[in-house]
Amino acid sequence: MLVWASLFSCLLVSAFIVLPLVQMLVQPTWENMLGAIGDRTVQRAIGLSLYTAGWAGALSFLFGTPFAYVLARKDFPGKRLVESIVDLPIMIPHPVIGIAFLGIVGREHWLGRLLMEAGIRVMGSTVGIVTVLTFVGLPFYINAVKTGIEAIPVRLEHVSRNLGASMGQTFARVVFPLAWRSMLVGLILCAARAISEFGAIVIVAYHPMTAPVLIYERFTAYGLKYSQPVAVWLILVCLLLFVMLRLLSWRRPDTAGMRTGGWKKRWKSVT
Repeated sequence: MLVWASLFSCLLVSAFIVLPLVQMLVQPTWENMLGAIGDRTVQRAIGLSLYTAGWAGALSFLFGTPFAYVLARKDFPGKRLVESIVDLPIMIPHPVIGIAFLGIVGREHWLGRLLMEAGIRVMGSTVGIVTVLTFVGLPFYINAVKTGIEAIPVRLEHVSRNLGASMGQTFARVVFPLAWRSMLVGLILCAARAISEFGAIVIVAYHPMTAPVLIYERFTAYGLKYSQPVAVWLILVCLLLFVMLRLLSWRRPDTAGMRTGGWKKRWKSVT
């Protein structure tokens, strides 16, 4: 009975996910698909989504990596609270995120006035898009990297420090070579989440249009015929990202090998 229930659940969940996407992919004609990808507006929107998502991933890597290392290696008062704060962007409705950013980059807030005096325009700009995409994608990167670093035996870092390496050298020669896969997975997750963002962007920067905003505009103005081809191209981009994710996470470190000396070969390779 349990086997049949499990099989039924697998089929039901798979159909629930696959059927709408398959319908989305097969409904537009090739002429509509080629017409959409040949449209300069569509090209700019998809290109802007990729560009801003890439910047969100780069900023997450730059600022999120040391933060993830601290969460993985250090215990301090309020750590659970900090981890909960990191996950807040996942739970908050994203239009609320856009409204929240409006409150701090406007002229009535000191930060907004400071940015204006510095010539930095957030509202209706690529800067604003990158800002909100980093906000929504950063938790995915931090959590992925934190998990990867936690899987590395801390004794390897202790040996490196005892041999005279600085903390930075230890990270570069020990932690990074062993956690790079988790960092790459985190970057893909962050970028994929950023590409699909709509709610926060439409409030902070309706123009220039990213792909999700363009899809929404074409649907409200022209209906399915003109919005579906753009949506299909966006789905294909996201699918490519997640195929990369699965390929990168296919092989994971053998935790049993960590205990039985499986990390010795890796240690020799980085020392």
